[in-house]
Amino acid sequence: MLPLYFILAAVGGYLLGSIPFGLVITKAAGLGDIRTIGSGNIGATNVLRTGRKDLALATLLLDAGKAGIALLIARWLSEGIPQQTLIELTAGSFAFVGHCFPVWLKFKGGKGVATFFGLLFAGYWPLAMLAGVTWLAVATIFRYSSLAALCAVAITPVAALVAGVPEHAAFTAALAALIFWLHRANIARLRAGTEPRIGEKKTDEEPPAPEPSASEPPAPVLPPAAVAPEPAPELTPAPATPVESKPEA
Repeated sequence: MLPLYFILAAVGGYLLGSIPFGLVITKAAGLGDIRTIGSGNIGATNVLRTGRKDLALATLLLDAGKAGIALLIARWLSEGIPQQTLIELTAGSFAFVGHCFPVWLKFKGGKGVATFFGLLFAGYWPLAMLAGVTWLAVATIFRYSSLAALCAVAITPVAALVAGVPEHAAFTAALAALIFWLHRANIARLRAGTEPRIGEKKTDEEPPAPEPSASEPPAPVLPPAAVAPEPAPELTPAPATPVESKPEA
């Protein structure tokens, strides 16, 4: 009977987490498919690129609530059952997986940072507070959102071990590894120094050509090169027609 609870927690959590709230909200607002702009992601950061802060905030709260709600539902349904903590963490973790790999979008979803925070708040809120403070500190100092997220998720399993909640340490370590893998492009840009900072806009347009300064004389305009006329074809005289001589009478 106990394995059935884990199976239901995993399936239910995944289906709840796979709801693409960012895509649903932007389409309902008449903004089209969010996957065609910016990074192509369905998370709150990409929704913010539409210029609608209210929609980005709604997406953030709903994405964060996925794992938290899944965990709380599993906690309520598995109350009094052995290994209750593992069951609820299974539900929340699979909601995280559903957000990152939704079956409805051909397994192309978000990067899971907001969902990870929602799982922490519902599962063990001191970890969420520590992760939030870490994110805020790194973002304030370095102004890289991706770096702040990676530092926040990396410190969580270690803090869970120190706090004496090894179940949370194991689950958050696995989810943190997945977040690092999903941010591999961001990590490459951070190492190359091309990752945009908070407040900067990403642009793929080439800068316009610089205008000549007033001190530089304008380049002389050369007349078009003269084209030599083609030689006229040579006239050859027509061959003379021989005159036949008549015999004398």
